[in-house]
Amino acid sequence: MTTELPPRDGDGYLLDMSDWTPEVARAMAEADGFELDERKWEQILKAREYYDEHSVVPPIRKFSKYLGENSKELFNLWLTGPMKPITKYGGLPKPTGCV
Repeated sequence: MTTELPPRDGDGYLLDMSDWTPEVARAMAEADGFELDERKWEQILKAREYYDEHSVVPPIRKFSKYLGENSKELFNLWLTGPMKPITKYGGLPKPTGCV
């Protein structure tokens, strides 16, 4: 059974954050040709936890400290600015500033 994707903007972010579910996140990643392994999934859930606590998407340095990981490790894992895919597949707002 295929999960139907809710409306997304031109960058692939959900138009309505309340449309997010783990199934939607996985379907979005699959549609984008992006693989979410267990480690990436854990980071997505931690970003959602951070957002729930602080009502803001953290900058990468603050997020890596929150995770207890080196920011370079996050860049190596995601092969890009990590906060963009983390927030996108986490159903969170687009990050601002340096990502």
